[in-house]
Amino acid sequence: MAMLLIGSIQAGVGVDFLRLREHFLSSSNNTNEAVFNEWRSLVEHSKGQPAASTLKQVNDFLNKQIRFESDVQIWNKNDYWATPMQSLGIQRGDCEDYSIAKYFTLSAAGIPEERLRLMYVQALKLNQAHMVLAYYATPDAEPLVLDNLNGEILPASARNDLKPVFSLARRDTASANVDSSDTQSRLKEAMRQTRMSVWQELIKRAQAEGFD
Repeated sequence: MAMLLIGSIQAGVGVDFLRLREHFLSSSNNTNEAVFNEWRSLVEHSKGQPAASTLKQVNDFLNKQIRFESDVQIWNKNDYWATPMQSLGIQRGDCEDYSIAKYFTLSAAGIPEERLRLMYVQALKLNQAHMVLAYYATPDAEPLVLDNLNGEILPASARNDLKPVFSLARRDTASANVDSSDTQSRLKEAMRQTRMSVWQELIKRAQAEGFD
């Protein structure tokens, strides 16, 4: 399936584990730090490993640790993007929270950010909007899809249950090239710009937790 790509600027992402631990504990329903320690170990031991191995380990770990619940159930809000430590601390989240946690975990583990995109799609079987994380080995490569609905990491072309809408990278700023006569394209771009502001606000909160 074709993906709409928006340009990005690479930014190195590091972690301050002490600050992350504090935010994890402030959000946590746990009586110990086992989940955080497992997450930290995953990040530390993934650095320098082949990308395929890191993608699988991070995808499996977060799909296991986070239980799906809606924003209304968790936050009593129609839409809320949780930081990685919030999602790990309460071990609950929706599709956006899975994708965000995977994005920052992979970045912390050494996966270059220019290879990652938050990808809005239409989940055709569920007939609803959905978010996944897309990984591009090269700018022109077919992306791999990391998803909480399907735990197997597959090329986008193998996910015929998903219809791409638009993508977000960390430093997207410019509007996409949109045909002004195409109403659907203009609506997609307006929605992307709205989501971009939410994404930028989330990045600031993640930086406050201890991510670069």
